Amino acid sequence: MICLAGKLPVLQIGRHQVSGYDTEWITDSLLRAAAAANRADFPFVEDIRNGILHYLEHKCPWRVLAIEDLYTRMRRMLRRIGCEAIADNLQPLAPPISVSLARAAREAGNGFELVFFRALQEEMDDLQNRGGEEFCFKDIRQSALILRGCEKWNRSCEQLNQEVLAFLQQFAQLPETSQRKIHLTLEL
Repeated sequence: MICLAGKLPVLQIGRHQVSGYDTEWITDSLLRAAAAANRADFPFVEDIRNGILHYLEHKCPWRVLAIEDLYTRMRRMLRRIGCEAIADNLQPLAPPISVSLARAAREAGNGFELVFFRALQEEMDDLQNRGGEEFCFKDIRQSALILRGCEKWNRSCEQLNQEVLAFLQQFAQLPETSQRKIHLTLEL
């Protein structure tokens, strides 16, 4: 199922808002919680997922819903139906998140590459703590132009672009923590 305007609320994940999301990540988070609770045979995953989707589509009073609030409600619902062990093991998992590097570059400012990289690292750590595993980085070349203060692409921009790509590649290769594997997509 895909989030359509007016049907599912926009999800707030840190300072990012995600709309147009599919819902497989809900199933994945429930399956992970069942496995962590040693209930790999848990038969109600699809029924619970459908109940969550019904709430999001028809009962959720907010147009923007924080991912933490969604998981609080999911845990409460799991406890209400007698699935305490699964509720206790339910960890947030977010849908894929798009991150604009041009936005981060504008916030850092012309010539402040170290601020840019530090802010980007802090943002990625925050998103991971909120359940982010899949990221799509956009506007990479534009971020180099902004940080270098150039209107046209030049050798200095290319050098910074390569540094940004190396940083993102290094981020993707960090050791897995708590069963999380990071997936990156780059829009070049």
